[in-house]
Amino acid sequence: MSKLILTRHGQSTWNAENRFTGWVDVDLSEKGILEAQKSGQLIKDLNINIDFSYTSFLKRAIKTLTTILKENDLELKFNTSWELNERHYGSLTGLDKEETKNKIGEEQFKKYRRSWDISPPPMAENDKSHSLFSPLNASIPLGMIPFTESLKDTYERVIPYYEKEIKKHIEENKNILISAHGNSLRALCKYLFKISNQKIIDLEIPTGNPLIIEFKNLQIKKYYYLDKVRAKMIFFNQ
Repeated sequence: MSKLILTRHGQSTWNAENRFTGWVDVDLSEKGILEAQKSGQLIKDLNINIDFSYTSFLKRAIKTLTTILKENDLELKFNTSWELNERHYGSLTGLDKEETKNKIGEEQFKKYRRSWDISPPPMAENDKSHSLFSPLNASIPLGMIPFTESLKDTYERVIPYYEKEIKKHIEENKNILISAHGNSLRALCKYLFKISNQKIIDLEIPTGNPLIIEFKNLQIKKYYYLDKVRAKMIFFNQ
């Protein structure tokens, strides 16, 4: 039996300001730090060993992971990958979500934010937000950094990485911890739970609430959020 623990980073400063964040490398808010600490405490209560840990190139996810590892008295040893980065929100990056919804209308707003294969307009090459990206991005192969992404685009980088780097450890019955982002985890959940293109629009991933997925022979046997009060619906095979 293997446990895969999926944790969206704690609230970020731009989450708190209700802004589209995407690839901008913002930090955790004070609330986000507390959420990361609580995630670590909840995972510690499982009383299991964490064999491998993964996160993105973004400090909000890295800090969440390191906080969890510290809470569990574990070595700060983990794998970082740009493939686990948040979805790139293109020209919406940095905009206030409520103001954007009022400007473009609720229907278009929902398509940009939640749909499977509709991406926002691309970010301009001279957009100041480029300077706010993670310095770790310098290691991404030339031409691979997007200027906008749909959830489908995010899926097409997350899933190959999962299949190449993470799946083998689940086959070996190891326990895996991934600290990532709302949309990179939505993409992974779409794959793992076989969620349809239509139903994925309804999937939400709460900040700082570990989702436990138990596998046997690569088959999901059980899944649950550790903080029951803040749990969200998972649409298995829908």
